[in-house]
Amino acid sequence: MNPAPAVPDEGAATEAETRGHTTITARVVEKIASRALAEVEGVRGAAGRFAGLPFGGGTAAAAPRVRARVDGGLAMVRMRIRVAYPAPIRQVTRDLRALVMSRVGELTGLRVRQVDIDVARLTPPERAGGRPL
Repeated sequence: MNPAPAVPDEGAATEAETRGHTTITARVVEKIASRALAEVEGVRGAAGRFAGLPFGGGTAAAAPRVRARVDGGLAMVRMRIRVAYPAPIRQVTRDLRALVMSRVGELTGLRVRQVDIDVARLTPPERAGGRPL
């Protein structure tokens, strides 16, 4: 008895090259890096500046500045941050760099080649209400 020939199921997966591809944009990498930034103790965003003076108020001016570039399967990230005084800058940036590389890799499958971090300034410790001491 000959078995019946296998009929491909219409819902079956096709070969990878015929299914298309997913593109991860730089904007996605920037958002992931911004979220990771909020998880590191002692890191804050960098306020916007005009003619060397900070401007704006509230959370919009204090938002982190994150830029990313994606080239094939590689991502490069540049961040401008503030660090809360007296947090150790070297440790804070090391922790931030490791977390950004890990999160972007886990969530996108991209390999993060570098994370450049500019520490724009040190900020005073905050009171319970979110205002500087």
